[in-house]
Amino acid sequence: MAANAQLDIDFARSQFPGLELGWTFFDNAGGSQILKGALERINTFLIEKNVQIGGSYAVSQHAAKALYEARTAGMHLVNASRPEEIVFGSSTTALLQNLARAMASQLAPGDEIIVTVSDHESNIGPWDRLQAAGIVLKIWPLDKKTLTLDLADLEPLMGARTKLVCVPHASNILGSINPVREIADFVHARNAKLCVDAVAYAPHRAIDVQAFDADYYVFSLYKTYGPHYALMYGKYDLLLELDTLYHYFYGKDKVPGKLEPGNPNYELAYSTCGIVDYLCELGARSGEAGTVRRKIEAAFDAVASQEDALTERLLSYLRSRNDCRIIGQSVNRDSQRVPTISFRFDGRDAAELCKAIDEENIAIRHGDFHSRRLAEYLELTDYNGMLRVSMVHYNTIEEVDRLTAAFDRVLSTGTGNTADARRAG
Repeated sequence: MAANAQLDIDFARSQFPGLELGWTFFDNAGGSQILKGALERINTFLIEKNVQIGGSYAVSQHAAKALYEARTAGMHLVNASRPEEIVFGSSTTALLQNLARAMASQLAPGDEIIVTVSDHESNIGPWDRLQAAGIVLKIWPLDKKTLTLDLADLEPLMGARTKLVCVPHASNILGSINPVREIADFVHARNAKLCVDAVAYAPHRAIDVQAFDADYYVFSLYKTYGPHYALMYGKYDLLLELDTLYHYFYGKDKVPGKLEPGNPNYELAYSTCGIVDYLCELGARSGEAGTVRRKIEAAFDAVASQEDALTERLLSYLRSRNDCRIIGQSVNRDSQRVPTISFRFDGRDAAELCKAIDEENIAIRHGDFHSRRLAEYLELTDYNGMLRVSMVHYNTIEEVDRLTAAFDRVLSTGTGNTADARRAG
């Protein structure tokens, strides 16, 4: 991260119309606010290009160009080598389910797939279901003391029949960033492929799939300042090998269309251009005048700088309380933690505390956040699970201070005291 990276916070906040609603949004890991530029791209497509691609007439040609522009924007966003490596879909869950289906001809009974216990269910469930076809699912455990994934624990799980290892780039509970390139090198040295769920990472740091050497890399646009849609990167040669999910006349060489049955949602895909436009403007405002890619990287340097300040502000408050347990690293060392922070207050029901904070017009969340296996593994399902505050760069220190003051007020009243309350989970 560039040491001098500065975020133009006033400009950033001006680009998110939802911030005018009077709420403080600290539930961004559930879904960020959408950019004005993304909305404009959606409207432009629907008004000016709302026809099926593939026609000979001009408007259809314009629609096809817009879809290609969307893939090109996706290419820049993740630093893919070509636009055809970008696959669009309705959600990360759906894209990973599609990927599992499209790998069917590559897998045989007895082949193995490894997932981590710290994954969101989106990157476990599709592979778990393959057990019905004789695929063996193995679980890479999390070290309960360090709350990290250790390659020493992965090594004994891998063998000659290991075909795929699935990991989160960052946990949506723990907030810690996993060393994807180190994992990729380890996995590739053992002749397996790597599938990365980047939903909890993508809003916070620049993505570089070539540097990461990920084989498949998936995240949600609606958590990365866009609409309810998602994007998957796949190495082109690997996408060629996947089975077609579309009509029988969509051959294996029809990449990426064969993986987008019924075609992508054109207008939502086109919103990707608005996301990249915004990041380029952020990068330019931080002093970068180079290529699209360099501006994106500069933008995320500024984003990380802002988010590190937010993270430390909240963590320092939580550390100061003797009744709070932070789930994950309590200190953000070397910017290795995204601003997704889960915690519990001793003997307090998370759902009741969440409702009390709602009254302050501050949006947070409680539960297991669809990473239920991790919550169960860490024995954190009672008391209605955990509280989670998930911030992004458009949040401010003042908003964090409003939240912590609200916690002080709510906790002093005894709200959520579960000494004799029902436990959930």
